[in-house]
Amino acid sequence: MAHFTKATSVHDWVNQRLGIDTLRRVLATEYWIPKNINFLWAMGMVLAVTFALLFISGLFLLMYYQPNTHLAFDSVNDIIMRQVPYGWLFRDTHAVAASLVFLIIYIHMFTGIYYGSYKNGREMIWISGMLLYVTFSAEAFSGYMLPWGQLSYWAGTVITDLFSLGSLHTAGLVEWIRGGYTPGQAFLSRFFALHVVLLPLAVIGLIGLHFGALRIPHVNNQDGEEIDFEAEAKKYKSGDKKGSKVIAFSNDFMSKDLFIVSIYLIFFFYLVIFHNGFALDPINFVPADPMHTPASVEPEWYFLWSYDILRGFSKNPGLIAFAFAQGIFFFLPFLDRSPNATPASKRGIFFIWFWLLVIDMTALTIMGKLPPEGGYRTTGIVFAYIFIGLWIVFPFITKLEKKVTGR
Repeated sequence: MAHFTKATSVHDWVNQRLGIDTLRRVLATEYWIPKNINFLWAMGMVLAVTFALLFISGLFLLMYYQPNTHLAFDSVNDIIMRQVPYGWLFRDTHAVAASLVFLIIYIHMFTGIYYGSYKNGREMIWISGMLLYVTFSAEAFSGYMLPWGQLSYWAGTVITDLFSLGSLHTAGLVEWIRGGYTPGQAFLSRFFALHVVLLPLAVIGLIGLHFGALRIPHVNNQDGEEIDFEAEAKKYKSGDKKGSKVIAFSNDFMSKDLFIVSIYLIFFFYLVIFHNGFALDPINFVPADPMHTPASVEPEWYFLWSYDILRGFSKNPGLIAFAFAQGIFFFLPFLDRSPNATPASKRGIFFIWFWLLVIDMTALTIMGKLPPEGGYRTTGIVFAYIFIGLWIVFPFITKLEKKVTGR
């Protein structure tokens, strides 16, 4: 049986029963961060803050939203936006955060690729991060179903059609997901439950897994230097903070993180108040009408690159290419055959591969917004083939890479 002593304070009483000092030491004051990092390492904290903004604004919206096909549109566009004091602020905050969270995710993802932060025992960090990306994608998709406008209805129709799996015509699967032959009340209720309960819980759990995965291998650094964290931590704790190559997560690294977060929040609320239109598709300000198909229905900008890959091919090859694009990033740590976990600038041809990937995905995003006809269609197909080709050659170019010396 555990041994308890007479508590000297409330803190001591709680600590003896919950071990809060041990938890704080393990997660914060003795969790070590390399000194040689830059502001890009703050994107994880920025992402956490953006999720918190989504969560808080979502709770407020939940108080007034009606998950009913006859009431949902008006509850968002009339009650929340016009009748509830500052309802517009919470809705715009939610919309802008939903868009910016993907910008931060992509920055965070490509930072990890550039600096090789998925190598040397950090595979679970990368995999948990990709699981977060997929879960955020599902959360975003379920979210823009809820206003029940034209984008909600027809985007829901198109995306759920993917589960027919092309020529396989999976019997009943699409109807089971929708709760009927077409999106209706069952469809809206299911996606409402996913959006406000199941997926947020999954995101919170995956954030915990992602942070926990950092504990043993620690974060990478911008030089790719192999750091003896135990030795450097001893220096830090002995008072040689200047000579140590690491700093404590709390409060040293946190103070730098919070500085970046404060700058981000200025930019964030500037967009919320003055330029929120980019996060709200005009099509969704028209009530859902099953009898009228909009001339053009595109997903949000953060899905456009994979959407353009999907529509660049006929149905079966398009689904295969789409699945490839969504899943290939999970295998990055195992496809990279290089012995190096250094920045791309030190890895020769990998540097070229990295920037070609960034340019290609940017181009796919742009093409995804343009009509798939004429030269636009041809250009989109070319960029889709380039994306696939880059991943096919990736294991071969990394296998040829020589060990970087002088680390």
